[in-house]
Amino acid sequence: MSAVTARRCLLGVLCLLSACGAENRFDAGEALERRAAYEVRIARDEFGVPHIHGATDADAAFGLAYAQGEDAWAVFEETLPFYRAINGRYNGAEGAVTDYLIHALDVQALIAEHYETSLAQDTRRYVQGFVDGLNYYAATHPEAVDASLLPVTPYDIVAGYVIRHLMFYGFDGVVREIMGAERAKVLAQPQPAHDGKPLGSNAIGVSPRGSDDGSTMLAINSHQPTTGPVAWYEAHIASDEGLDIQGGLFPGSPTISLGFTHDLAWAVTVNQPDLVDVYVLDINPDNDNEYRLDGEWVELEQRKVDIEVVLWGWFPWTSTQTVYRSVHGPVFRAEHGTYALRYAGAGELRQVEQWYRMNKATTFSQWRDAMRMQAFASFNFVYADREGELFFVHNSLTPKRAAGWDWSQYLPGDRSDLIWQEHLSFDALPQVHNPSAGYVHSANQTPFQVAAEADNPRASSFRPEHGFPTRMTNRAHRGLELLAQLAPISEEEFFAIKHDKAYSRFSRAYAFLTEVLELEYPPGPYADGVALLQGWNLDTHIESRGAALGTCVIAQEWIAERGDGGTPPPGDTLEACVDLLLDKVGRLDPPWGEVNRHVRGRYNLPVGGGPDTLRAIYGRGMEEDGYHTNVAGDGLYYLVRWAADGTQSVRGVHHFGSAVVDAASPHFDDQAPLYAEERLRNIRLEVDAQWPSYEP
Repeated sequence: MSAVTARRCLLGVLCLLSACGAENRFDAGEALERRAAYEVRIARDEFGVPHIHGATDADAAFGLAYAQGEDAWAVFEETLPFYRAINGRYNGAEGAVTDYLIHALDVQALIAEHYETSLAQDTRRYVQGFVDGLNYYAATHPEAVDASLLPVTPYDIVAGYVIRHLMFYGFDGVVREIMGAERAKVLAQPQPAHDGKPLGSNAIGVSPRGSDDGSTMLAINSHQPTTGPVAWYEAHIASDEGLDIQGGLFPGSPTISLGFTHDLAWAVTVNQPDLVDVYVLDINPDNDNEYRLDGEWVELEQRKVDIEVVLWGWFPWTSTQTVYRSVHGPVFRAEHGTYALRYAGAGELRQVEQWYRMNKATTFSQWRDAMRMQAFASFNFVYADREGELFFVHNSLTPKRAAGWDWSQYLPGDRSDLIWQEHLSFDALPQVHNPSAGYVHSANQTPFQVAAEADNPRASSFRPEHGFPTRMTNRAHRGLELLAQLAPISEEEFFAIKHDKAYSRFSRAYAFLTEVLELEYPPGPYADGVALLQGWNLDTHIESRGAALGTCVIAQEWIAERGDGGTPPPGDTLEACVDLLLDKVGRLDPPWGEVNRHVRGRYNLPVGGGPDTLRAIYGRGMEEDGYHTNVAGDGLYYLVRWAADGTQSVRGVHHFGSAVVDAASPHFDDQAPLYAEERLRNIRLEVDAQWPSYEP
């Protein structure tokens, strides 16, 4: 019996012992009957990428769901307990913690109350088509699914968008912070604004003004884990109602998150502006269910929730917990205080609708109108199109906060004047439209350095309380350097910028490295390490002899900075990296490709690039395997180009292949060699009659 089968058998027994069996009302016959309502066909190209065509948008959504079921059902299935706040039932005590968080945010009740009124009819029809496709796949493949999680509902799909979005801009990190062993921050004082910590991703746009031949180019290059629920899945969806787009999405999503149509394209990068505020509540010493607000005691809202958890891997237990809420938002109690959170996007569930509107857009005006819905709390967007339009926006639901407070610290919870009610409009956000120098570059940096100096938004136009990030990444420095140096830019140079593997001498990484270069040691391996780094050219191509040690040193600073740990001691960092390489590799200067590897199925390949380079590769496993395995960074990415005459060309690659979980499929790893060697597929939206096709 396989581990998956054993797990499903165990869960079946547990459902008989608990209440979960009552929830399992999946009617396979009904799912099969609903199939008749959809007219759809799926074609698979030579790399197995699904190209779905439906008579209506909803038909296409049905086919997209079925294709995802074939390629990635297990990934989607693993997310359902999280979205439904029943994670403890499947993943024990650790899962129960996230269940409490989802209950505290009241996500399921929000969706149940507002689904019909918040989402337009065509959006609900589209989501229903996707859900019917998932349930149809489950009904026709009972051996591949966990029946205890069926049926999938529209609420599950919307919950996925709502919850994922919170995690992308760092909401969960704030919850972990306030629930730590000690209070992490002081009460706010008037001070400079918070400098947010973005994650990874690149988006590079060049307009006819910046290209050498009047073309428009866009690099779509969001950095995600190589596996798991937020690893990219690729698909093309089209319908007779005008839908026609290819790009990346996450399993369980019915819309393309980034990609291209015949007429336009957009890229997305994480921006993580300051969108969560923590209020310290003054609790009544005589009644711990009251907090002070404007001089009066106010009752906390309370609600009982049942959290199911499987203990010791087999024993079902239900714990009744209380979740709290104040006028600020959800409330969490810790040993060192009671805290309320106010966060951007609370109560918003139209993310799926905004993505759908963007997927349907055929002009810049339509796409920007979709963006003006402001259903997304965060993300940078870089847009380009056939007409030569180029646009960047630091998209965020930035709160209109009271002036005179340091909003990066905790706020006193007893003042209603500090409870913000509105956010900046879309048109008031930092943005660049058709820059005079002809390029924009978004790599998780401050929105005030994304183009040539004359084209950048002015930081002085925004208040410190807005909380826009002010930091730069190496990718931002390096990309802007190359764009300025090479302009006007050719198609070949654009490709080279995207795949550049060097660290900038203006970057924070290089500043830390210079501290290491100044260390002095007696003759021996540490002195050898300093000498090696002094001769390193800051590049991470596979032949580099300094990259193994150099990236090890730089990565420690990057990890510390991302975790607010401050700059690590240069000497300790160098010595740890020297010791690691000598222990695991036996030398300080192995060719980088020997230790930086891209591993999947049949392949274990050398790959260039490194942490925070434009060819972004984040590896793990050196301590166990003696080499790094690529686990995040460049995944699915595209280079989209419209020539001066409007002719479109698209090249792209997926880091592994279209079969996300099926190791027996030829498409489990067939793109891995292309990815490692930086050889991109030629992609077009037209379906080839020679591709095998079928009806779900």
